[in-house]
Amino acid sequence: MRIVGIRRGDGVQVATLSEDGTAVTVLAPLEDFWAAPAAHVDREPAGAAVAAAEVEFVPPVLPGARVVCIGLNYLKHVAEGSYAAEGVPPYPTLFARWTASLTVDGAEVPVPVDEDGLDWEGEVVAWVGQTLVDATPDEALAAVVGYSTFNDLTARRAQKLTSQWTLGKNGDRSGPLGPMVPAAEVGDLRDGLRVQTRVNGETVQDGRTDEMVYTVGDTLSLISRTFTLRPGDLLATGTPSGVGYSRTPPWLMQPGDVVEVEVERLGVLRNTVVGNEVRRGR
Repeated sequence: MRIVGIRRGDGVQVATLSEDGTAVTVLAPLEDFWAAPAAHVDREPAGAAVAAAEVEFVPPVLPGARVVCIGLNYLKHVAEGSYAAEGVPPYPTLFARWTASLTVDGAEVPVPVDEDGLDWEGEVVAWVGQTLVDATPDEALAAVVGYSTFNDLTARRAQKLTSQWTLGKNGDRSGPLGPMVPAAEVGDLRDGLRVQTRVNGETVQDGRTDEMVYTVGDTLSLISRTFTLRPGDLLATGTPSGVGYSRTPPWLMQPGDVVEVEVERLGVLRNTVVGNEVRRGR
């Protein structure tokens, strides 16, 4: 099952996407879905199928959801970057995205005006399906309702302006998100799902989720000890080695480049980089 968000009229609904991607079947309105996500995921959609061409795809994300991201979560990625000398910290480096930065498969992603290009960061997102307060790692992992392919596209110049990464991680449409696949169909990321990123067909990242330093259960547990996690919150789990800024010379994506992230059992997420004039409506 692949779960997506669609907009028809004024409201956002959560739907399943057919295997060939040509049709959607509504599961529930967005708020109703996240009120009981596990029940909706376990239930076969009963509505009529609608042609995918007749709807607008949007992330199935609540406006008030939190998007928490793990930085430096693969050992080889730590080693390739400017943080290598600091080693692996005892706790994950966490930063936040706003939901407004998220977009979907097929969307065009603009390069901000002061950037030399955009960097890729292929990864996996975990969707929280239950309220978590002071949860154990096992409780936190059991609360994950599904996973999606994600691309944490980064404006490196903005990211490096200060020690806080917020600016460089929240460019317009810089967080493409693939369909959610139920956790029961995905299994445990500690078993090692392959994560690949390609730019114009060339493989630039190739890792496995069992290389993560900080696991999904441990990280959600840690977060829940400070603030309550609620259904619909997201955890982006970090990227493998192979990002563009650490290469010699650095390689950043330019308008016209096509980036794909493929995660085993989750599918392929494909987006095109465009110029800043798109942000200005030209």
